[in-house]
Amino acid sequence: MLDTGTSTQPLARIENLQVTFETRDGPVKGVEDVSFDIFPGETVCVVGESGSGKSVSSLSLMRLIDFGGGKISDGRLIFDRKGGGEIDLAKADQGLMRTIRGNEIGMIFQEPMTALNPVFTVGRQLREGLMLHKGMNKAQATTRAIELLREVRIPEPERRIAQYPHELSGGMRQRVVIAMALACEPRLLIADEPTTALDVTIQAEILALMDRLKRETGTAVMFITHDMAVVAQMADRVVVMFRGNKVEEGPVSQIFNAPKHDYTRSLLAAVPKLGEMTGKPLPEPMKLFGVEGQVIAPIPGKDEVLLSVKNLITRFPVKGGVLRRTVANVHAVEDISFDINKGQTLSLVGESGCGKSTAGRSLLRLIEPLSGQIELDHKDIMALNQRDLRRARLDMQMIFQDPFASLNPQMQLADQVAEPMKNFGTHSGKEMYDRIEMLFDRVELPRSFMRRFPHELSGGQRQRVAIARALALNPKLIVADEAVSALDVSVQAQVVNLMMELQAELGLSFLFISHDMAVVERVSHRVGVMYLGRIVEIGSRQAVFEDPRHPYTRALMKAVPIADPDRRKQEHELNFKPIPSPIHGLDYQPGPSEYEQVGPDHFVLTTDSGY
Repeated sequence: MLDTGTSTQPLARIENLQVTFETRDGPVKGVEDVSFDIFPGETVCVVGESGSGKSVSSLSLMRLIDFGGGKISDGRLIFDRKGGGEIDLAKADQGLMRTIRGNEIGMIFQEPMTALNPVFTVGRQLREGLMLHKGMNKAQATTRAIELLREVRIPEPERRIAQYPHELSGGMRQRVVIAMALACEPRLLIADEPTTALDVTIQAEILALMDRLKRETGTAVMFITHDMAVVAQMADRVVVMFRGNKVEEGPVSQIFNAPKHDYTRSLLAAVPKLGEMTGKPLPEPMKLFGVEGQVIAPIPGKDEVLLSVKNLITRFPVKGGVLRRTVANVHAVEDISFDINKGQTLSLVGESGCGKSTAGRSLLRLIEPLSGQIELDHKDIMALNQRDLRRARLDMQMIFQDPFASLNPQMQLADQVAEPMKNFGTHSGKEMYDRIEMLFDRVELPRSFMRRFPHELSGGQRQRVAIARALALNPKLIVADEAVSALDVSVQAQVVNLMMELQAELGLSFLFISHDMAVVERVSHRVGVMYLGRIVEIGSRQAVFEDPRHPYTRALMKAVPIADPDRRKQEHELNFKPIPSPIHGLDYQPGPSEYEQVGPDHFVLTTDSGY
């Protein structure tokens, strides 16, 4: 094992890197001038927002940028090879790069489903690198592949090795990608946003896993992310990038405790920290760095119930056999009840597959529930026919996770915001045009954007258009399904603040669906924690966050990385049980959800939730 961090010789040196992309309008600089070193056994986190050039830097080091339309136009990429001797990767030919890639520099990509080949088994993909670079035969490579899967904590590796990527969950797939990257024991591991798409609990396990493997093997890690809490958990040194340039570099404690550059300060100010709202009974917007005239006032809401949900059950049939009969059911939402007051926010949190999105869609009857009661402003939603349901949807709107998928790529933005008003005939002519202008002002987009198309906007701007469209009909309730999870830190903070300001002004109620506990703590009046289709704990935000009672809620809170390098999680703190399957046979009859009241507005599930 290497003595980590003591080597005086850097493993990789990026010197004055410049990368250009050829476009119709001429060359565009993706990276203008970036230099930093990576030492053996060290984790260097490269942080910045979308478009800052952090992924371009890593693809340049692997020379994969050549296949992505980019060109290294200046600078040196010095790498210290295994057999000794330095080499400038910027000048190396692709034949030599094939030997280095995977063997000496490993890479973990952001999206495991696109990094794995869907037509080959997991075993075949793991064996490929071992047979190519290590000269193993098939039997040796299979034995080593099973060992690797065991190292990345995949249960039953002998069975998994014969499975295809689509048969594994997101977290499992990401572990396979990590196992592939580590197969040949590379000296340098590049991890490009490896946990962005993962749940809190799986993210915590994968970060702990990478940290342990780094300590055991002495591999250097270049970790690319925009999540400052992950940086606080993982980094030894931090490089901050902005618009293709390095603006600050230093040890992790210095960057967090005494940032020098204004951009670094604004990035840190935009990060919601778990525990920031302790002692505050009401949600309030975040104080952002460099924003003038910001009003930070608590949002009380009203004591009047707007939405009441009782005993909601939604199941999906599983078809099988030649006749496609229903052979089992997915118990997606199992007997949940909650109320949302006027002008307040209830957040549903939990991991992927816990049923929170299904619950949100069931409220609008975008998915038909099996049974239960849904009352919006004293109107029984479940009893409405299609025509009346359409009228009722004037009062409830939805903001989806991916604004690019929910906006029409062929329509101008003004038409997309106008569409709900045209459909329901609420406004027309000049009155409608004035309202569209007012909505663009409300979501802080320039009016010149009205004639643009979705592809001409950034992710955060597209999400603002989606919010403007949701507001077009003056709804009383908005279901926000992971509405900020795909956004950069500072953009996320602005969109969250925007939603809270609109709530304070217009008296909107939100059902906020998320797996980001720090954002939930910031925006919520009440919180419901979901696990396997049931709400296991529900109550005021203060009660649930400051006094969690259910073992699952506690495990979830422990897993959340905090944007403070002095409060790092230890691996022994993370003890998660694997999530059981929500699919049950037709004869399975689950019991009702029963709760014990443990505080004034605090209820914990007493029925066996499976955790």
